[in-house]
Amino acid sequence: MSALIDAEAAAAGAGAAHRSPRATKPFSGSLTVVLTGTTGPLQRRVVAGLESLGDVTVFETTGDITGLEGDTADVVLDMASSDHDWLAINRASATQFATTTLSIADELVADQVVFVSSAMVYGANANNSFPLTEETVLRPDNEFVFARQLASAEELVEQWRRSRSGRRACVLRPAISLAGDGNSRLAGALVSGLGKRFAEDDPPSQYVHLDDLAAAIVIAVQQRLDGVFNVAPDGWIAGERVRALSGEGPRLPLPERASEVLGSLRWRFQRGPIPPGLRSYTHEAWVVSNGRLVAEGWRPTVTNEQAYVEGTEARWWTMISPKRRQELALGAGVGLLSLIAIIGIVVGRRWWRRRQR
Repeated sequence: MSALIDAEAAAAGAGAAHRSPRATKPFSGSLTVVLTGTTGPLQRRVVAGLESLGDVTVFETTGDITGLEGDTADVVLDMASSDHDWLAINRASATQFATTTLSIADELVADQVVFVSSAMVYGANANNSFPLTEETVLRPDNEFVFARQLASAEELVEQWRRSRSGRRACVLRPAISLAGDGNSRLAGALVSGLGKRFAEDDPPSQYVHLDDLAAAIVIAVQQRLDGVFNVAPDGWIAGERVRALSGEGPRLPLPERASEVLGSLRWRFQRGPIPPGLRSYTHEAWVVSNGRLVAEGWRPTVTNEQAYVEGTEARWWTMISPKRRQELALGAGVGLLSLIAIIGIVVGRRWWRRRQR
């Protein structure tokens, strides 16, 4: 099974990753969209966005399309294959559910599939281009099966598109997705490992708000997009800024070898913030370019920092400006000195009274 996944992932790198988007005409008139799987906060946003377009009918299913027998659909949308939590609960893999989605698309004679993947399929490698574009060959971490499965699922979607003339397949690769009303355990694990490494430099990172990801999905349907598109805000956050937002203290400088030994011991004794399969994604940058999606009319409304803060409940002192932080520190210092003086006066008075007895 592992060899099969590796082979499929390699094929994905040579296939879907290099496919350029085709210009397609936005829909006019009525549109039927079928959503496969359930993805909680993201799905609620997408359904609301699709219904706001006007003459759009949205059906939601987890795989059973009995109620749609004899009907057809224009678009089949798969957000669940990239939902690590949902897959774990249902004991499914990304490739398995993507196969289900494509079967539904065949059954309903849909001419477009929109597949939400992840920027993790690029892999976090020391020699990654910066930023990563959609033409980059996929190299997901060998230890992280989920990312490899998503790469394989992307190739299945590409095969579906090529199997019949006139079909469209839009693959979206979002950065870490966050929101205040619910984050996945995977996003939480990544956030807990980024900007918090002990005595080591942190890579830059990106965070896309679920509102903006939902808007990207709606545009993919509305514009009938065909191709691969990264989804991320403009720019990225430097590792030091992530550390500051997380409220972590300053790093203790250590020799490189000592740092490696300490890191290995932390993982061995379960002191690390994330499981080993995700380590590379907190050690190296996998920042993506959003230029291709922006060219289609998508505009991010939430910055990386804003998405990070909302999604992580950062400590209050990370939200204030350096000047205000300095003022508060000076105020605290004065307050501490005043408290020490008061305590000294009280103690002195008590001592003097005892002397007078």
